[in-house]
Amino acid sequence: MTVTYTARVANARFGGFYKLLLLWRGSIYKLLYKEFLAFFILYAGLSITYRFVLPEDKKRYFEKLVIYCDNYANLIPVSFVLGFYVTLVVNRWWSQYTCMPMPDRLMCVISGTVHGSDERGRLYRRTLMRYSSLSAVLILRSVSTAVFKRFPTVDHVVEAGFMTREERKKFENLNCSFNKYWIPCVWFTNLAAQARKEGRIRDNSAFKLLMEELNVFRGNCSMLFHYDWISVPLVYTQVVTIAVYSFFVACLIGRQFLDPAKGYKGHDLDLHIPVFTLLQFFFYVGWLKVAEQLINPFGEDDDDFETNLLIDRNLQVSMMAVDEMYGDLPLLEKDRYWDASDPRAPYTAATVSMLHQPSFQGSTFDITLGKEEMQFQPLKEIPEGLEHGRHVPAHLLNRFLSTGPAPGGFGRRLSLLRRKNSCVSETSTTYSCLCQETQTTDCSCGPPGQSLPANSVHFEGDGEPGPEATDLALDMHNELPEAHEDKPSDPPYSLLSQRRAHSQEALSLLDTSVPATGGAASQPLPDHGPSDTPFFHPPKEIPSKGLSTPSYPPWLQSPIEEENVA
Repeated sequence: MTVTYTARVANARFGGFYKLLLLWRGSIYKLLYKEFLAFFILYAGLSITYRFVLPEDKKRYFEKLVIYCDNYANLIPVSFVLGFYVTLVVNRWWSQYTCMPMPDRLMCVISGTVHGSDERGRLYRRTLMRYSSLSAVLILRSVSTAVFKRFPTVDHVVEAGFMTREERKKFENLNCSFNKYWIPCVWFTNLAAQARKEGRIRDNSAFKLLMEELNVFRGNCSMLFHYDWISVPLVYTQVVTIAVYSFFVACLIGRQFLDPAKGYKGHDLDLHIPVFTLLQFFFYVGWLKVAEQLINPFGEDDDDFETNLLIDRNLQVSMMAVDEMYGDLPLLEKDRYWDASDPRAPYTAATVSMLHQPSFQGSTFDITLGKEEMQFQPLKEIPEGLEHGRHVPAHLLNRFLSTGPAPGGFGRRLSLLRRKNSCVSETSTTYSCLCQETQTTDCSCGPPGQSLPANSVHFEGDGEPGPEATDLALDMHNELPEAHEDKPSDPPYSLLSQRRAHSQEALSLLDTSVPATGGAASQPLPDHGPSDTPFFHPPKEIPSKGLSTPSYPPWLQSPIEEENVA
């Protein structure tokens, strides 16, 4: 029978566990006292033999043996193997209890789905419940010694009322060499199907729910069978047992007190009784005895499961639920809090102090903020530079702008840029060109639609480039050797114009939707207006107006100014 002490430790107080140390039934003293006495007697016998029986030469040999055993006994990993083993056994012990076939869910489903107040409806419900109880009894008598002693044969099961004689004949006539605990579950399904045909179970959803609960019940019976069949590996149990007992066999010799006059290291004191060795034996062997008791909870130990009591409880409760309580309802009436908007149950004098404790609202309800921190900020006052998703570092942008184009691809990009400018300016009196970024009033690109060679674009008026522009073009010529090799006839300032066209195209691709607000040194962008119109418009949809002086957003302004200075 299970030893219950939960009420003794309901409240933590000084010396709360001290009272538990005085209990005998189910205690470690009851499990261990025989092994403890045997160990102490053997230790005392060796000590007396060493002190009073052995001659001097044999004493010297025994002392060397004691020192040897003491030095090497700690090499046995007792704590390691024993800790893992006991953890495994305790987890297995609790899992077996959770697999006990309890009929509570099944009896509620039977009472709610199998209808009929007549005798046949009552017979259906009681028989279904009896089949489930019979399956539980058959599996428990297969795994529990206590239940087997109560029902040693099938005749005892029949005499107990779990099975009729006709059912016993069918049970025994079935030729099956395996455990037949599952047969009552099959009878259950057949009887439930018959009740469905007769309309006792009114719809398929109720029948499905009944079958699901039966499968859960049968699955628990099956898990008990498998826990009984598949034990903890024998080698693990053997290793733990050998490790514990071999360690204390070595301690019988190695923990002996030697003559202090001999001057052996660590043997300066002779107490005759090894107090800490006995405590070590109590803890380690007691730990092993715990695993020994819990490895099979279906025995007759003090802490084993009370299977016979569970059988009695399940039979009584299940039959009452499906028979006496079927359709039995108390009178419906209003509760005492019918008109109360804030119902609250009363407190006794012993618990009234809990009424004054505030209810828990959440961990953030205690956080306080300053008055200024709680003010909402308008979105327009938040600088755009704080937007992490649109921040482009200046050095990365300069790196992108200074990257030389692949051979043969620069002309295509330049023509694309020209087509874009001509498309935007087709219906306008003023057109965009590549030389507007040079901050000059004279344009050498010609009217719209007129194509100019790349080597005819100038950056300083209509004249020849100065020496500073030539030096800059030579530097860029050195940076773009491949482009220079493809076009050896182009002058240096032609490469500079291609470089600036490539940079302007990259900037237009990065952001062309920001309104223009800046200086005249920037390349003009098409004016989108407040609506989200496409970038390229047909000529009839774009109004004709002069070129504005656009600027770029703050996160691109600094890199563009650096490029313009360059």
